[in-house]
Amino acid sequence: MPSTPAANHRPRFGGFVSDGGIRFAVWSQAARRLWVSIFDEQGNREIERLELQPEGEGVHALFVAGLGPGTRYGFRADGDYAPERGLWFDPDKLLTDPYAIEIDRPYAHDWRLAHRRGEGGDTAPLMPKAIAGALPKPARASPPLFRAGGLIYEVPVRAFTMRHPDVPERLRGTVAALAHPAVIEHLKKLGVGAVELMPVTASIDERHLPPLGLRNAWGYNPVTFMALDPRLAPGGIVELRNTVAVLREAGIGVILDLVFNHTGESDRLGPTLSLRGFDNQAYYRHASDGRLANDTGTGNTVACDHPVVQEMIIDALRHFVRDAGVDGFRFDLAPILGRVEGTFEAEAPLLKAMRQDALLADRVLIAEPWDIGPDGYQLGNFPPPFLEWNDKYRDDVRRFWRGDAGMVGALATRLAGSSDVFAKAGQHTSRSVNFIAAHDGMTLADTVRYERKHNEANGEQNRDGHNENLSWNNGVEGVTDDPAVSAARLNDHHALLATLFASRGTIMLTAGDEFGRTQHGNNNAYAQDNEITWLDWAGRDRALERYASLLAALRRTVPALSDTRFLTGQPPAGSGMPDVAWLTERGAPLDEQSWQDPQRHRLVMVLGGTADDGRRLAVVINGDRRACMFTLPGREGFFWASALETGEAVDISRPVSGRTVIFMIERAAVQAGSREKRNGGK
Repeated sequence: MPSTPAANHRPRFGGFVSDGGIRFAVWSQAARRLWVSIFDEQGNREIERLELQPEGEGVHALFVAGLGPGTRYGFRADGDYAPERGLWFDPDKLLTDPYAIEIDRPYAHDWRLAHRRGEGGDTAPLMPKAIAGALPKPARASPPLFRAGGLIYEVPVRAFTMRHPDVPERLRGTVAALAHPAVIEHLKKLGVGAVELMPVTASIDERHLPPLGLRNAWGYNPVTFMALDPRLAPGGIVELRNTVAVLREAGIGVILDLVFNHTGESDRLGPTLSLRGFDNQAYYRHASDGRLANDTGTGNTVACDHPVVQEMIIDALRHFVRDAGVDGFRFDLAPILGRVEGTFEAEAPLLKAMRQDALLADRVLIAEPWDIGPDGYQLGNFPPPFLEWNDKYRDDVRRFWRGDAGMVGALATRLAGSSDVFAKAGQHTSRSVNFIAAHDGMTLADTVRYERKHNEANGEQNRDGHNENLSWNNGVEGVTDDPAVSAARLNDHHALLATLFASRGTIMLTAGDEFGRTQHGNNNAYAQDNEITWLDWAGRDRALERYASLLAALRRTVPALSDTRFLTGQPPAGSGMPDVAWLTERGAPLDEQSWQDPQRHRLVMVLGGTADDGRRLAVVINGDRRACMFTLPGREGFFWASALETGEAVDISRPVSGRTVIFMIERAAVQAGSREKRNGGK
């Protein structure tokens, strides 16, 4: 990959406007001829087709005088057509510029896009056209706002505001809607450190969806890597940049969820849209027998060990930092990015380049550390400073609150930062992104309402999605009017939220889980661009939302909760108090027998030195269904008081209800006397 240390480096490929015209440049090692097709202002009629000139090392380019900003264009390539050998050249297929920053319309699946050479005709009428534009002045360089240990809020951009009553209709479902004051207020109330936007780059529907009347609502099926989807960002990169600026002014960073592991060109039956038409053998990985590798489950796998692919991905990341000012990135199926000749390497060239690039080195990097290829589960194996989605956290917390036997030790490990996963090579801080629910799977509310998936609306006879969700229904599957069942579910929802906010490491909450969003048991709602996934703002549980905001406030004000150092049971430097004590309900340290007791569902985590004055915080966890008395360790000069101002009296001298988490904090005894004097002393 070419060395480009300068932060203001511009890509060498694409269609970029300069004085007097536009230079068009693409890369293909195997094509014999390439052309740029110029279209009219509406992008409907091809008005000129000009052949690019080879410049060596696979670069093909042409400067066209007289063209300016707004020019609509695409490319065409010719060479051998032999799909059995991975060659798909067909000049009838209009190809999107891999470096396109803007396209003039969304992608729409059409079977003609996948026709064999000579059978389908010109695909230009079916394809978006890239729009050439003058590059904007780079955004003001600023360090990321988000810091590990904070709260990431996962946002499906369209679903988030489609039903928001305070957001104007013209903005609903767009990136610009995230800058609305009502949205900002909600995010600040939750203490969000960064919003993580599910894919906003232009994507195409999988071929089986249109016949079912469905469309991809999540966006994890891109065609190229830089052009934003016109449905989500009709204002293009400027809309994203302006929204990032407004969120940043409110103290909230933006993380983009990007898909570099595959494209919507899918398997051998898929459409030819861009990379396949330029050089299928170079841009995608292939098995030894010549077939497309499928480590992603989507039909193809991007060859992230190819230097030109690495250059393209780094250029895409630079673009979003330089031209939009984002804090960082979350990488879908991230082991693909670290595969070298099919094998994952923590020090793969692409992963190393991300960490060493002048413009990217300080950005937030988050890996989804698994794919479905050989040795695809790589949790804990990405190099620092990568943060990693931690599915072990999700599963162990769900198992504990479901009531599985023998889970108290696993719960403590997850609360303490998952050192079993991340304490490698002398690491002392957790890189865990703790989550209990994400876009993929049951929502947090559905986790306690549905024991089984209910994906019938996806049109696959409920065969899609995970069968094991580690979920439970509290006695009734789905909707109920039984007040006891509803109360039990709400209790469990509170307990899950409390556990998340009490955990060491970065935490992630998916939008709407703070107020009870439901997908009615659908655990694979990627194809539901409708009220199944659209957040119901009018019907949200405001009391639950207030509880989540109280947890967020506590996490912000008690440093020990947002600390990312592993809990060890030893005093931190400069303190005589251990960072954590693990206690039974009777206040005694857990011994080996207690840790191994399969019937133990209760635990107390006492965090030391949680405030400037050294006060302790106790997280009291009663996972049993029975109420129980808990004893907390006393300390001269202090008493235990509720750490959350819920409006309900919390008294540790009374039994703690079953299926409950409460937070108690030490307060100086002198405060008690002063309060008594204020409230009743005559």
